[in-house]
Amino acid sequence: MDNNQRSLYRKSTSSKTKNPSPTDPVAFARSLGFSPDPIQCQVLRSHARRCILNCSRQWGKSTLAALIALHRAVTSPGTLVLCVSPTLRQSAELILKVSQFAAALGERRRGDGYNRASIRLSNNSRIVGLPGCEHTVRGFSCVSLLLIDEAARVPAGLYRSVRPMLAVAGPDGGDLWLMSTPNGRQGFFYNAWTSPHPWLRIEAPATSCPRFSKRFLDEERHALGDRYFRQEYLCQFLEPDGAIFRLETIRKYKSPDVTPVLTPAERALL
Repeated sequence: MDNNQRSLYRKSTSSKTKNPSPTDPVAFARSLGFSPDPIQCQVLRSHARRCILNCSRQWGKSTLAALIALHRAVTSPGTLVLCVSPTLRQSAELILKVSQFAAALGERRRGDGYNRASIRLSNNSRIVGLPGCEHTVRGFSCVSLLLIDEAARVPAGLYRSVRPMLAVAGPDGGDLWLMSTPNGRQGFFYNAWTSPHPWLRIEAPATSCPRFSKRFLDEERHALGDRYFRQEYLCQFLEPDGAIFRLETIRKYKSPDVTPVLTPAERALL
């Protein structure tokens, strides 16, 4: 978007805020210079309360998360959006993407005054990035949108800690989105993907993305090996390395009359 377009875009908004509030999130993304592909358009336009995005590496999920977070904050004044990642560095990178898009709307970069990775908009909405540590994230409430980036690598304890923060944000609570590349058949991301609960599930393998060339993917399969390639680029949930028995076999012969002796990691798989 050039300077003249940006100027016209700002003039079309209310005098109380510099931020546009387009109904269509795809139009919002395009106005900020981002051209989503068909699957990204589907994700942006989703109104699901519970959504799981299972996508390839380098598909653009963090950029998409930043746009989704910013659109919610712009269109719902005074709202709180939380973006959770495995580490503070990753959360800070996501908030940086948000701030870059917000700058295109005329918003100056400023934090919320309480959290290191955060941005407060002129309409008093906040977007806060949090690291994957359950002991340091408690205390937030009335969260309108909770985005968990790289969810397959976020500890289950953190997931249990942040879900209650959605409880009182509206009649049915806030929205929860999980976004990740798979990390084996384990953890809450895998459990949610395979559960019977009514999540909107969207899969985006590299082979369906126009930004990946066949030559590059062939090179990656050769360099990484078939197993790792299938997980990182084809969105497949695979058995842990070195597994002797398939997970389905273990579950088949699991008996409620016998208490298994398991490590915490093994117990999480069941």
